[in-house]
Amino acid sequence: MTDEGIKFVDTTIRDGHQSLWAENMTTGMMLPVAEAMDRAGFDAIELISSSHLKKCVRELKEDPWARVKLVSQRITHTPLRLNAGRFSAFDLTPRSLYRLFMERMAANGIREARISEEWNELEGWEWKVKVARDVGINPVPNIIYSVSPKHTDEYFAERTRQAASLKVNRLCLKDPGGLLTPERLTTLVPIIFKNAGGISVELHTHCTTGLGPLCCLEAVKLGIKIVNTALPPLADGSSNPSLFNVAKNLRALGYKTLIDEELLKPVSNHFTYIAKREGFPIGAPVEYDYSQYQHQVPGGMISNLRFQLRKVGMEHKIDQALEETMQVRAELGYPIMVTPLSQFVGSQAAINVIVGERYKEVTDQIIQYALGYWGREGAELMAPEVKAKILDRPRAKEWAERPPPEPTVQELRKKMNAESVSDEEFLLRWNLNVDEIETMRAAGAPKEYLTARQPLVNLLDALSKRKDYRQIVIQKGDMVVSLNRDAPTA
Repeated sequence: MTDEGIKFVDTTIRDGHQSLWAENMTTGMMLPVAEAMDRAGFDAIELISSSHLKKCVRELKEDPWARVKLVSQRITHTPLRLNAGRFSAFDLTPRSLYRLFMERMAANGIREARISEEWNELEGWEWKVKVARDVGINPVPNIIYSVSPKHTDEYFAERTRQAASLKVNRLCLKDPGGLLTPERLTTLVPIIFKNAGGISVELHTHCTTGLGPLCCLEAVKLGIKIVNTALPPLADGSSNPSLFNVAKNLRALGYKTLIDEELLKPVSNHFTYIAKREGFPIGAPVEYDYSQYQHQVPGGMISNLRFQLRKVGMEHKIDQALEETMQVRAELGYPIMVTPLSQFVGSQAAINVIVGERYKEVTDQIIQYALGYWGREGAELMAPEVKAKILDRPRAKEWAERPPPEPTVQELRKKMNAESVSDEEFLLRWNLNVDEIETMRAAGAPKEYLTARQPLVNLLDALSKRKDYRQIVIQKGDMVVSLNRDAPTA
């Protein structure tokens, strides 16, 4: 029992749809409920990560910068968050690009950033935290949880001390794979508190193994006062725990929850309507699966593995690929199975299975990994015989002779013939081609998603899909709207 209130960080419009809707939530789907979310009392609201940039432009035909700007105009009291690991997840990019990316996010309304460093390395946290502070964003370093022989209590004690040395006002225990258990929390949280130097800690976990909601409750019992949750239908499954479920259970345990759930019920209804209308998945609790702790492959990545195998007629070898993933991860020094390292491990495992000979063929990223370009720790801990096999090829010798350069933004602009475009346009061009960006621009500004609160619009939408008549006429007073099959007129 406690008189202190428990705070919540919302992940619905970032991790929720990233985990369950493959990042298919449009800006227009967010706008109608943004103000209600702002008034509900969240400690912060996560909005976007660098991975959303490509998705917005290429598939949703939306400007991601407009998303940040428009949402920040409606969410004015609650800090909007960015998930800030790398600017480009699967390419080695200069630090100057990361700085520019953070500058533009701050300029458009982002106030906080969860800073991921996939190796939990001080050097990586250090420069990213400095960039965030330089551009006016409050940094929240992630201490990423993982399970392996090297991820011991001593490991987490040391990494927590290193993160705390940066004098931030918040740390986040991040569990992207949903691997935490209530039992592990009872040993881990006291270690983190002991080494955090009084800095507050929040919990970010997933429901991949079905234990996410229980882990939130156990974390609060152990002293964590801030938890990350999502709103149904974008909670559970491979997403984050449900706010409603966690808050209800915390109150049953005697805790005060600092959130207005009545304001959020219509928000949940709004997203449920969209899910049903668009055919998007609705998150549901999952059964406990111990194999997740063995291969640790994120849910979305398992579908990618199946796809790689299906292309060559080997989908029946998915279990073999997951077994191979476990072995590749061990040989690569037990990287944390988080983007981009999890994709490197999974792709290499699939290649090994498809080719039938281990490491006969490797990706450029695995070569760069062995050279230390994706983190010093990975190269140092790699199995020597595997490292030698990877680096004993012409491509590896090429990469060894030309380590990644660190050009300035001005140099990159000149190289890309983009000296006259805006910073935001330049950042889009780094990841996308000009035709894709022009197609997105031609689609126009994001439009607010119309739901059941606009019954006339919904009626017209439904009638327009009918094939059994050529004309619809609606009249109210002196106003007449006529829709014809050939050309609509009003």
